[in-house]
Amino acid sequence: MWQVTTLNEAFLKISGRGDKVAWRWQDKDGAWKPIAAADVYGRVRALAAVLAGWGVGKGDRVAILSENRWEWPVTDFAVLALGAVDVPLYLTLTAEQVGYMLRDSGAKVAVVSNQEQFDKLALAGELPALEQVVVMDSEPTSQNRDMEHPFQTRSFSSLMEGAAGMRERDEPFDARVREVKPDDLATIIYTSGTTGEPKGVMLTHGNLASNISVTTKPFGFNETDTCISFLPLSHVTARHLDYALMCDETTLAYCPKFDQIRDAMQAVKPTIFVAVPRVYEKIRQGVEGKSHGVKKRILNWALGVGHDYRHVTLGAKELPKPRWVIPAILVIVLALFANVNLLRQGQLRASLDLLIVAALLFLLTELMAGPLRWRLANKLVFSKIREAFGGRVKTFVSGGAPLGMDTAGWFADVGIRILEGYGLTETSPVIGLNSPVKSRIGTVGPVLNNVEVRFAADGELEVRGPSVFPGYWNKPKETAESFTPDGWLKTGDIGHMDTDGFLSITDRKKELLKTSGGKLIAPQPIENKLKAHSLVGNAAMVGDKHKFACVLISPNFAILESWAKVKGVPFADRRDLVKQERVVARYQRIVNEVNATLAPYETIKRIAVVPDEWSIETDELTPSMKLKRRVVEKKYAAELAAFYQDEATATA
Repeated sequence: MWQVTTLNEAFLKISGRGDKVAWRWQDKDGAWKPIAAADVYGRVRALAAVLAGWGVGKGDRVAILSENRWEWPVTDFAVLALGAVDVPLYLTLTAEQVGYMLRDSGAKVAVVSNQEQFDKLALAGELPALEQVVVMDSEPTSQNRDMEHPFQTRSFSSLMEGAAGMRERDEPFDARVREVKPDDLATIIYTSGTTGEPKGVMLTHGNLASNISVTTKPFGFNETDTCISFLPLSHVTARHLDYALMCDETTLAYCPKFDQIRDAMQAVKPTIFVAVPRVYEKIRQGVEGKSHGVKKRILNWALGVGHDYRHVTLGAKELPKPRWVIPAILVIVLALFANVNLLRQGQLRASLDLLIVAALLFLLTELMAGPLRWRLANKLVFSKIREAFGGRVKTFVSGGAPLGMDTAGWFADVGIRILEGYGLTETSPVIGLNSPVKSRIGTVGPVLNNVEVRFAADGELEVRGPSVFPGYWNKPKETAESFTPDGWLKTGDIGHMDTDGFLSITDRKKELLKTSGGKLIAPQPIENKLKAHSLVGNAAMVGDKHKFACVLISPNFAILESWAKVKGVPFADRRDLVKQERVVARYQRIVNEVNATLAPYETIKRIAVVPDEWSIETDELTPSMKLKRRVVEKKYAAELAAFYQDEATATA
């Protein structure tokens, strides 16, 4: 079993497999091309030589602003090889945000994917530390020449010209790579900022190496496995996953755009699928949204069958036995005894008829209660859903945000066990993770064996271990506030541990709603129940310091518009659609169904269906698709005011 103490050790392990395929990428014609481990080494070595020639050395910062493509990890490993620090940035950031992070980090070099990302640098304001910019696609066609830029621009391809001749191991280069120590800074990752100003999380080589060395061990991944890398590598979950899988000798296929993932799954046919909960929610909504009439009845029947077999999917050994199976078997046995008596009396025809009836009863029992029923549901429904993932996935994992129990249960009912994990950027990131060896639905799994956890008096989870970060870049005050006096990291999450050691996370401490009556409401589990319905794209509960809770609902407009057409609901545009009486009534029924599962003080008293589909681009969601609650509350201040305008006299 492998173990690394730095990311540079991981790189030497990953690139030391000669001509074995490490990565795949898609060319402009759509063909998937392999990249051998030796080519990874050559390309990293070539880029590191260029960066060193530009004066990049230990501790210098290099920003990466790109989609998932092979140039991303080449840049990452080249920067780390020099003892420098990379600063990954989200593609969805504005020029202003990019400028803030480049200035705050003092990045000396920026590597961007295309013209669009280059233009953000051009519009980012003063960038006094930035000296060189590398563009992966090609040199920019327009560089806003009316603006002065102190940095030089090069194409990535021009820096790779000598890479083919650098595939062989070079001892001086390897020796420099090995000089990096576990305590050396590896990366600065800016938090997505659900609240407040983004903070640069500093992670050392030892932080990340200690985490990747343990997380995938129970899964048994190897060189026969393939995973599509599509979650943004600027997010620590995706980056950690790729490091670990590469060390497991799993092949990675880079998919630069989310809208290409469906085709990529059919072409690559991965064996591992890792996504944030929103991806799973959208897949579920897509299945349910396309099911109408007979298809809907078949889906509901199959889900009922799958629910009976859920414990099999989740790892149990015994199949369910409906209570009427034993009486049915007794009837068959009695029929056989009666058949013997008929034969003795010479009634051959009656005997044959009774045998046929007994056989039919046996087959009916098998079909309605035995494995045949599940096989039929699998053939008609479940296999089609698995085929959408390429047909070969054996391991499904969710992370980056809480996976609702409704979504996890739905997938279990269609024969897909999703193994949920939990962590923070500040913990490199994994704290707890379900695995094929030990898992429990509705939890985030056991805590990693090199991490310790405890709970504060108010239920906040606190953590310590080798994967916990040293602090925030340039923010000593915020760093100090993140730790307890005795050195435990305050996660900001409320949770609990069951008697079997499975960790559950309830909600973010800062997002708990405290009613004016003193009751605490955890909004995320309730929002997840709402999002389980195909008509709900997203939901945001409100009610802090108020008498009762309300909810803003952002529809899944693709499905809502289809529903409206089927139901004959006229509308001119989305703003008109969400005001239609039948539409509002439909969403109210969804809320009523969820309310029936809640405690009285948790129930949603009023709703507003908004005319916007929330997204990363419109700033209601973080890059990991978590809700930016404060942004939503500010954007819909008028709706919130309407909820509570008569609060003093309202009874609901």
